[in-house]
Amino acid sequence: MKYYVVWKGHQPGVYTSWDECKKQIQGFPEAKYKSFKDGELARKAFSEGWELYIGFDERKLNFKPEDRARIGDPIADSISVDAACSGNPGVLEYRGVFTGSGREIFRMGPFPEGTVNIGEFLALVHGLAQLKKEGRKVPVYSDSKTAISWVNKKRVNTKLERNAKNEKLFKLVDRAIYWLKNNSYSNPILKWETEYWGEIPADFGRK
Repeated sequence: MKYYVVWKGHQPGVYTSWDECKKQIQGFPEAKYKSFKDGELARKAFSEGWELYIGFDERKLNFKPEDRARIGDPIADSISVDAACSGNPGVLEYRGVFTGSGREIFRMGPFPEGTVNIGEFLALVHGLAQLKKEGRKVPVYSDSKTAISWVNKKRVNTKLERNAKNEKLFKLVDRAIYWLKNNSYSNPILKWETEYWGEIPADFGRK
């Protein structure tokens, strides 16, 4: 069983189903929410506020001091990107947030048919393009090794076949590849260390 904490939504509270949680956050600007596996922890998180728990994961409770020293902390002055897919392939969304605050910068979708890897790739390129446009050289975090590899290689290696249902999505992929091949950027692309830092701040909270 999962517990869904809604700090900022139509009716903040702790919910026991994604459908109920979704009702509270849909259409609510800059909603703050997260899923937990433990009810007691979810209620504690709700009372203490989202600032302490966006990016938090129960596994962090088992950190050893040497782990923290070796891995370090994420860079707050950065952006984080992520994607969510209901099925794979399935309905796809992706977004980017400021790592330090969790404030959403962009969100795209839902697209009727896509994959997590495509969403993660598009989110990364979207973030890089937006940062270049704004003249900001801060890092971009992604928890997807595949998406990072695709960006570095300037091509995607997906098994999803192009069709009428996903044509709009593939046009974005085409545009993203074109942008990579015709632009340079100085923003470091960094791997988000989920095992040590918890879910990436851009996570949709649906796991």
